Amino acid sequence: MPTTMLFNYFLILLAVLALAGVVLEEITHINKAKVTLFFGTLAWISLFIMAQTSADTDLISHRLRENLADISSLWLFLVAAMTFVAYLNKKGFIESLLHRAMPDSISERKLLFFTAIFSFLFSSLADNITATLVAITLVLSLSLPPNKTMRFAVMVVFAVNSGGVSLITGDVTTLMIFLADKVSILNLFWLSLPSFAAVLLLAGFLSIGMKGRVRIKHKPRVIRKLDYWIAAIFVSTIIFTIGANVLFAIPPVLSFLAGLSVMFLVAHIFQDNNEQDPILEYIRYIEFDTLLFFLGILLLVGMLEHIHALEFLVQLYEHLPPVFANYVMGMSSAVVDNVPLTAALLKTNIQMDLTAWLSLTYAVGVGGSLLVIGSAAGIVTMSKVQGLSFARYAKYSLLLLLAYTVGYVMVLGLAYVI
Repeated sequence: MPTTMLFNYFLILLAVLALAGVVLEEITHINKAKVTLFFGTLAWISLFIMAQTSADTDLISHRLRENLADISSLWLFLVAAMTFVAYLNKKGFIESLLHRAMPDSISERKLLFFTAIFSFLFSSLADNITATLVAITLVLSLSLPPNKTMRFAVMVVFAVNSGGVSLITGDVTTLMIFLADKVSILNLFWLSLPSFAAVLLLAGFLSIGMKGRVRIKHKPRVIRKLDYWIAAIFVSTIIFTIGANVLFAIPPVLSFLAGLSVMFLVAHIFQDNNEQDPILEYIRYIEFDTLLFFLGILLLVGMLEHIHALEFLVQLYEHLPPVFANYVMGMSSAVVDNVPLTAALLKTNIQMDLTAWLSLTYAVGVGGSLLVIGSAAGIVTMSKVQGLSFARYAKYSLLLLLAYTVGYVMVLGLAYVI
């Protein structure tokens, strides 16, 4: 066997080991960011070492620079968006607003719908991990019976993943597909309708048999004027990002960095940028392990593209129409993390129409909800809710599959209309 082919198999093995590290994180207790970053950097270093000519080295350098350029746009956007959310969450702004919106007493059924709607809306603005943590904290504070807590937890996972697909601030895979110029921001807005309908359908199923009432323990907390200003800047940044991209094709990363700078300046004007609580420190509170995981995964996918190892994905689309292949990809994202799956598909340069790209965006965003290990929201929920195991979550898989399928069919119907 030629040396080059053996070396390519070695590189593919590194990618497989990295993926195994992600899937087995709960068993190995090694953070997936450490695993993917190690194998991602090792793969590129190996490429440079094994380069046989200066032309090979130049090509590898060129591909690496392209890979890092794509990663930097994603990284900077996420850093800006996550800093806003980290500040508001750390200050208790989100939790305080939640308690103010809740009545003193509410039926369990209404509370489930309230949790679903909040999780859906909040995950459109914040990253999935933060949205899940806030929603699960709310659920656990209610001291519900274990069987009902399980229903709420399942609802949070599905709603968080569904809410993120329609805005580039909500889900990394949505952002990746948008940055690849496969869909526009206005196209993505339409996804909120079938996504929300699927969430309400699942909430209806899960609320069957819920007849009790829950008393809400309010935790009053003072919200400072500055916190309101920063929340307003965050929302305004999202609106400006959408409008600026639609009207002037301004890259979202530039708009969000501008919004972040306004946040820093406003904090300084309010004289809140003191040494005890400097506004720049809130960058430290974002989930850098998540960002490093994305970095490692995208390095691996870039390497696989360089050695032409992603062509097997194209074969599925050669045997199935894109709308069916995308549905399968969505279910696959419950086993294989949706970030590397989406990155790999984008690197293959598969040619699809707008309907197919919108259906893929929905599928890889929501499909991970089918298993508890299939998304960051599921992993976070499993770590926070005592007694929630793979098997217990799997009891709801048929309901989740039904809601996912209904949402997917609605995406196809809506896409044909628009």
